Amino acid sequence: MEQRKKLIEALRAGDLPMAEVCRRFGVSRKTGHKWWRRVMELGEAGLDELSRAPHCHPNAVTPEVEQLLLELRKKRPTWGPRKLLASAERAYPRLVLPAPSTLAALLRKQGLSTSRRPRSRATPSLDLVTSDFAAPNSVWCADYKGHFFTGDGLRCNPLTISDGFSRFLIRCEAVRRVDEVSARPVFAHAFAEYGLPDAIRTDNGAPFASVAAAGLSRLAIWWIKLGIALQRIEPGKPTQNGRHERIHRTLKEDTASPPARTHIAQQARFEQFRHDYNQERPHEALANDVPAAHYKPSRRSYPGAEREPEYPTDWDVRRVRGDGSIKWRGETPFISEALCTETIGIEELENGLHAVHFGPVRVGTLHPKRGFQRVLPQPRPGASPK
Repeated sequence: MEQRKKLIEALRAGDLPMAEVCRRFGVSRKTGHKWWRRVMELGEAGLDELSRAPHCHPNAVTPEVEQLLLELRKKRPTWGPRKLLASAERAYPRLVLPAPSTLAALLRKQGLSTSRRPRSRATPSLDLVTSDFAAPNSVWCADYKGHFFTGDGLRCNPLTISDGFSRFLIRCEAVRRVDEVSARPVFAHAFAEYGLPDAIRTDNGAPFASVAAAGLSRLAIWWIKLGIALQRIEPGKPTQNGRHERIHRTLKEDTASPPARTHIAQQARFEQFRHDYNQERPHEALANDVPAAHYKPSRRSYPGAEREPEYPTDWDVRRVRGDGSIKWRGETPFISEALCTETIGIEELENGLHAVHFGPVRVGTLHPKRGFQRVLPQPRPGASPK
């Protein structure tokens, strides 16, 4: 700074030309002219270092693009930068869009986003959970989102069903009770519209499972009679149904914060959410495509009527009585109330033991002395013991 001031004083004296003054101070004439021009324009403040940042950037976001993205964000307040950009790219394929990090900075600047609190994550187990999602309708996922109350004081339990392969949200229904009576019509309508899946994955809670033999519930028995395999995640392992659990966070943000004034209005919100989730919301796991582009109905149509399970000809077949028991070799061992009026197959084993099956599910063993010993609910084959 002192050298710059002395250079300017020498120039102001006018005794020496610019070239000679610059030579004595060891700077180029270009530098000398620069400092002289700054002092003439800004006074002594011109000798301070100025920011070297460019006044404009050739790759900066244009005001038009910025306004378009901000309007889209206000319309979709729960979408992040990647989903906003993917949606804008589909709508305006020729538009030059910024990077996700640039849009994230823009949203923060405008006060339209806040940083999420870091979440601790468990180490995933290596099992068959993700490999089962081979094609549309190979596995449907179902669960209840935590209940809440609508403005009219009615309890709302959102029952959601999604396709594991495409993430297509098949159903999102506001039911008042978590039971088989409320859940069965929701699944029946889904089967009628989209056909039958190969399997349905759920947790171990009601109405999907019970404390009866093999964890069978009336809803699960209905699925088995329709030819649908049961997949239950391990207790305390919601990550095994993680792609479906993730829907619930988005569902809460978009439809229940705060809840609607009435139960009917809440269902209308769910229907709008399902349309947006399937038709408009980009999904990173689908290369920012929408679930509807990857889903198609099942080739297995819903027959409506249930079919009785079929068993090998060398098995004994019994119909469970109304009290949950069967008649077996002069005895009436109790099997399960869940299987009342259903037919079961009895397979002869070694040492006088007989395995009891309902369709493909083994529900227990008949012992010649100890009677019926039920099979407790177990993790599905292939699941990690962790």
